[in-house]
Amino acid sequence: MAPMNKTLAPRKGSIVTTRDPKGRKFIEIVEAAYNKAAMSEDEAQHVNEAQGLSDLVHKFIAENRLSDRFKDEEVKSSYGYLSGYKPKGITEQTNILRQLFHGIGFADEKLAEASLPQHAEGWFAIPKWQSMAPTYGEAVQKVLDMIKKTRDGNFVNYREGQLGLKRLRQTIKTVEIFEKFGDEQKDYDILVVPTQFGLRHRGRSTRRAREVFLTNEFGLGAFAVGIMLLTHPERLKHYDDLWIDCAGDEFDDPYAAVRFFHATCFEFHGDRVRFGAIWFADASAHYGSVSAFGPQR
Repeated sequence: MAPMNKTLAPRKGSIVTTRDPKGRKFIEIVEAAYNKAAMSEDEAQHVNEAQGLSDLVHKFIAENRLSDRFKDEEVKSSYGYLSGYKPKGITEQTNILRQLFHGIGFADEKLAEASLPQHAEGWFAIPKWQSMAPTYGEAVQKVLDMIKKTRDGNFVNYREGQLGLKRLRQTIKTVEIFEKFGDEQKDYDILVVPTQFGLRHRGRSTRRAREVFLTNEFGLGAFAVGIMLLTHPERLKHYDDLWIDCAGDEFDDPYAAVRFFHATCFEFHGDRVRFGAIWFADASAHYGSVSAFGPQR
């Protein structure tokens, strides 16, 4: 593993200050929040004199700036959505899911009327895996079985029989943010989630993608990505389509020297979709990690 860099050095030739457009944007955000508070003179004085404001701003910047860790695990990539994928409407997606999985339930479709977060390509319908199986691995298997069925058997699972609790798990961040979605959409079996289908992180290793995720950004695992492939089969229909890293999964290869340092993935070879696992430090132009964006509040 590459060493951890706890302190990031300034980038030569690219230092941004508050005089630059991006720096001014940061100040405008702070200014807008200050004005929105509508404080009295006494309140404003108390806030201005409060201890720790500088430390708070410094910590926020440190936690949200682009990390240099694993930056060598990126390669140039020109792969994309060759087969013409475009996000479908949320109603069309939920209708597809109810046709495929009997009794799957409904979604709060009004949520898809809101503006998309930056970097999201669309609103995607993703069922709670708990509504489909008692364990995450069993839910993933159900989705893979359905992909095989809808593709007329043109599907290969290289991890057949390896999706139990000892081999497959979700990342902590993915579990936590999906729990937030579940709390906010608790009356529905299908969650409405803003997502991008891999293009944002193409050419990055899974580990690098996770490193540069925004604070509210998280990787999607094989269950969610498989669901998205069922509602959007045109996303992966050609060898030159961007292949998919499932950055929300951690997979344990018993032959590897370290535990859970693989991620599940989907590829397309010949005439079929292939499901497997990839070393999380491998950077390939052919792959991109799928991610979603959690609730802002």
